[in-house]
Amino acid sequence: MKHPAIAALSLVTLISACADTGAHYTPILDGAPNPAFQSDLAACQALARNQRQFDQETMGATVLGAGAGAVLGEMDEDGDALGGAIAGALAGGIASAVDVSDRRKAIVIECLRGRGHPVVG
Repeated sequence: MKHPAIAALSLVTLISACADTGAHYTPILDGAPNPAFQSDLAACQALARNQRQFDQETMGATVLGAGAGAVLGEMDEDGDALGGAIAGALAGGIASAVDVSDRRKAIVIECLRGRGHPVVG
């Protein structure tokens, strides 16, 4: 029973790390960057990375997916609740991580635009 718990913890950690990728986004500019661009980019990336409520949403989606997968796995003719929980956690966590990454990327873009940089995407 110890191995599934370790696998689940590893899965949650991996999914949470994926959700942080949008905070590392470097956008495309329409023109040359001005001297303040690098410091503004670092500040905007830090702002996006520090939105911890997104991590809680990813964790919640992972747990919800695991619960739904366990129920569906148990209802299957094989009765594999653990397999269903792992599959559900993957599905819920990955979907949420992709959404969170996109939201963090949008924060970086809007933050830089707000600081006067000509960001196109």
